[in-house]
Amino acid sequence: MADLKLVYAAPTEETALNELELFKDKWDSKYPKIYKSWHDNWATLSTYFKYPEAVRRLIYTTNAIEGFNRQLRKVTKSKTVFPSDDSLLKMLYLATMDITKKWTGHRQDWGQIHSQLEIYFEERLAGRNL
Repeated sequence: MADLKLVYAAPTEETALNELELFKDKWDSKYPKIYKSWHDNWATLSTYFKYPEAVRRLIYTTNAIEGFNRQLRKVTKSKTVFPSDDSLLKMLYLATMDITKKWTGHRQDWGQIHSQLEIYFEERLAGRNL
């Protein structure tokens, strides 16, 4: 993972491509599908490099999402059977309300990231106060 992080954390697309080739040289014999997947999907993956570094870090950082999913699993794990799909949805909704009450932290660089997002996604963020 450390070698793959050098790809997506690279400062430019050219550097990322170079790091991807170095990843291939080192790991392709053991994990050929990883390089192939990245290489075959590079046109889609590389759009990520059009954003500034702070926005890219926000995109690839999944800790908050993983923590949220872990808390939802903790709630549903104790019940093995739900009488209906509605009962499961209601339980997840209530758990989400409890989980989000505890979200008090703020990103230190949110002002900068928000400004950059307003430039790239002006039509989506018009009139919103995030």
